[in-house]
Amino acid sequence: MRPGRRALLGGAMALWPSLAFGQQLPPRQPPQPQPAPPRRQVTDVAAPPPVVFVHGNGDSSALWINNIWRFEANGYRRNQLFPIDFVYPNARREDARPEPFRSSSGDQTRQLAAFVAEVLKATRRRKVALVGSSRGGNAIRSYLVHGGGAASVSHAVLCGTPNKGIVISDSLLVGSEFNGAFPFLKGLNAGPDDLIPGVELMAIRSDKNDKYSQPDARFVGAPGKPTGVSYDASELRGARNVVLDGLDHREVAFHKLAFAAMYEFIAGRSPASMFIAQEPLPVLNGRVTGIAEGVYTNVPVADAEVEVFEVDSKTGERKSALAVHRKVTGEDGTWGPMVARPDAFYEFVLRMAAQPITHTYRSPFLRSSDVVHLRPGIIGKGDESAAAIVAMSRPRGYFGIGRDKFTLDGKVPPGINDGVPGASFGKLAFDANPRTVMAVFNNETIPTRTWPLKDNHLVIAEFLN
Repeated sequence: MRPGRRALLGGAMALWPSLAFGQQLPPRQPPQPQPAPPRRQVTDVAAPPPVVFVHGNGDSSALWINNIWRFEANGYRRNQLFPIDFVYPNARREDARPEPFRSSSGDQTRQLAAFVAEVLKATRRRKVALVGSSRGGNAIRSYLVHGGGAASVSHAVLCGTPNKGIVISDSLLVGSEFNGAFPFLKGLNAGPDDLIPGVELMAIRSDKNDKYSQPDARFVGAPGKPTGVSYDASELRGARNVVLDGLDHREVAFHKLAFAAMYEFIAGRSPASMFIAQEPLPVLNGRVTGIAEGVYTNVPVADAEVEVFEVDSKTGERKSALAVHRKVTGEDGTWGPMVARPDAFYEFVLRMAAQPITHTYRSPFLRSSDVVHLRPGIIGKGDESAAAIVAMSRPRGYFGIGRDKFTLDGKVPPGINDGVPGASFGKLAFDANPRTVMAVFNNETIPTRTWPLKDNHLVIAEFLN
């Protein structure tokens, strides 16, 4: 694959212009850049619709890597798959009140509308299919209802989206985009059903394992209080609703069973395979993005240093003192491209101003990707006294006690709850002696090495599955 082949992906490689569709913000709010549009290209109009993947609250396009690979393995061309990166992806606590480095429902609606318009120009197609996870489904519904999107969308798949709300309450999450009693969702849900003329709609949800579709308000900080919603809070009235038993809030977007449902719905046929076809020499790329006031921004960071080392699959030790790839990012935040091996384990080292030196250990990459984005880790409160911290992270799902097999150094880290899976992150403290720490999640095992916290090092094992 020629480096830059997927440069068309919105926000993946190109410079980010200033936000042209943003609303007026108070002086504290920095200017909001807009995700970069894809570049124009010629495609076969008889092909299935291009797919735009829309991530959830606080997330990035990096979460869609497996879905993109599975679409490719089932006949989709790489230049027909477009994951958006929302600028300031965390929701405001009150949707109508401006808040620095956070976005309103209206901000995301405008960004999605602009992105889809550029995808249509780039592909010379009349319509796209939209696939959204969690909050991404809010942006999709708003775009279809309020942003004129119905004319440009053939299919919309909402995965774990709180369509009725996380709560319907006058006392919990007051003013939130996720509260069904307040204007955003109340307006979307005002009609007799949730159908959009001309758009095929599907919702994918869990049976009872979605932390945000629960009768009890435990996961919104008020255990024992009623939420006003139940397990079906992410269904769409009148649409095709698919229930995937046992999957959690994120897995209903990123699990292979979720892929099978969305692919069949969009392409009109079952996938030939739910597995990922390996490439001989994957080309990896992505962006370094920043953090402000404790939240991730999805804004590219310049002058960040990225080094990539191949590590031993059993010990996590570097196979060479020389990095297989090194780059200092420019204004677009791009850290690649890098030619990888599909059987190699890698350590990504990220150095950027005012943040911990983050060592992210990863399983082999089976295929090429332009969404291997890098973010700095966060040193938690109380961790400062530890000699070393190693964390394990599962961005595409949660850890389910009794459902999954997972350990860090042979232990279940504290803070991972029983019952409905609700935690995607766990960590342990270690002494000053350098050593190997194994992170295990079901069939995925990642070796890491400890690094001294006193020297501002932080270690994360990031699971792909």
